Amino acid sequence: MHHTESNEPESEEIVTVESNEERLLREIEDLKRQLEQRQVAHPAVHTATEQPPRPSRGVLTFLFFAAGVAVLAAFFAGYLPRKSRQETVVRETAVEESQAPGVNVVQAVPSQATSSLVLPGNVAALTEAPILARADGYLKSRYVDIGDKVKAGQLLAEIDAPDLDQQVRQAQATLSQTQASLEQAKSNYQQGQANQALAAITAKRWAHLVVKGAVSLQENDQYQAQLKAQTANLDALSKAIEAAKSNVAAAQANLGRLKELQGYEQVRAPFTGVITVRNVDVGALITTGQTLIYRIAQTNILRTYVDVPQGNATDMRVGQPAVLKIPDLAGRQFIGHVTRVANALDPASRTMLTEVQVPNPDGTLRPGMYALVDLNVIRKEPPILIPGDALVVRANGTLAAVVGPDHVVHFHKIDVGRDFGDKVEVLSGLSTGDLVVVNPSDVVQEGAKVRPVPLAKPPASPMARPATPARKG
Repeated sequence: MHHTESNEPESEEIVTVESNEERLLREIEDLKRQLEQRQVAHPAVHTATEQPPRPSRGVLTFLFFAAGVAVLAAFFAGYLPRKSRQETVVRETAVEESQAPGVNVVQAVPSQATSSLVLPGNVAALTEAPILARADGYLKSRYVDIGDKVKAGQLLAEIDAPDLDQQVRQAQATLSQTQASLEQAKSNYQQGQANQALAAITAKRWAHLVVKGAVSLQENDQYQAQLKAQTANLDALSKAIEAAKSNVAAAQANLGRLKELQGYEQVRAPFTGVITVRNVDVGALITTGQTLIYRIAQTNILRTYVDVPQGNATDMRVGQPAVLKIPDLAGRQFIGHVTRVANALDPASRTMLTEVQVPNPDGTLRPGMYALVDLNVIRKEPPILIPGDALVVRANGTLAAVVGPDHVVHFHKIDVGRDFGDKVEVLSGLSTGDLVVVNPSDVVQEGAKVRPVPLAKPPASPMARPATPARKG
């Protein structure tokens, strides 16, 4: 009896578990069976001309309703469990991700193809020269002062040099003496020619007479010896003429030198420019090669020397554009170009000296100014840009923590280029789009699963600012 009572709830549970779909199908089968039995029980009612009876409208409506309910029941029977499983998976994934430590990440972006390299430099005149005295004396007069613009060959000052003037007059007198000596030597040479000709005729005559025996040999030898003496004297007079000519040339050269020095009594501008220094006043003692009278600078074109770091030395080309900015002249830019490149680095600073020339037609720029030179460097393969806080320096080099698509951390060894302070350029080791961890903590380990949290402001390409030499990884 106890066993029977225990079976009743089980049968009730089975009946309850029976789905609505099966019940509806069973009722449809019962209706079909009842219809067939009715047709078999009354076969004579239908004649050949009569059509078989159609089911009533209520039966059809019930059948369609039952079929729709069966379809809906089948749909919900398969969809609801699947949806429940999906929601469960989503909840489990969310729980798993919420349990993973969150890290700040930023997407690695390429730097600009045109790098704005800003370097400090000093503005200098294209040509600058001190004007020293070449004549001893006193400053007689000066015609220009500091800031005056002068042209090449313009008279700047005059020097009173009486000693030099006296030396010029003495040199002129010496030249006259040497010229007179030359004329005297020429006259002596002409006289020697006459004496040599007479001695030659006499010696010839006495040679004929000695053959005839009209004169003695002793007398003939005397005249022959006189001929040789006159010939030798004529050669000596010819040498004296050459010596006199040399003395004249030396006197002329000395006079020319003194006149050149006398010309330095007038101080003239060597080139077109502006007077930057005036060092003496009228009446001051002038010493040759020591007294600085003026300093002149050519300022229509200025040049600026900058020291380019080693990382950018290979990008420098003669003729590439450059922009000069003066901090005191806000809002103004001066366009120039690179004119000279040293093509060698200073081993002490690892920088290369580069010259930039800038036109200065209105004289706004002044020699000696401090300037910032913006060199537009075009790079064929721009490096990757990441925050400076993303670098991890270890014994095996400089690394960066990258979060993969599976949210797993992997450390990449990188080669660092230019350092902009808050951002750095990566020459190799990263690709565009990599998620790089910023300020990695102790939880960021190789192979660790993390939850990436993008920063609100990713790193942008650096603005123009003075660059520092490249880091060594």
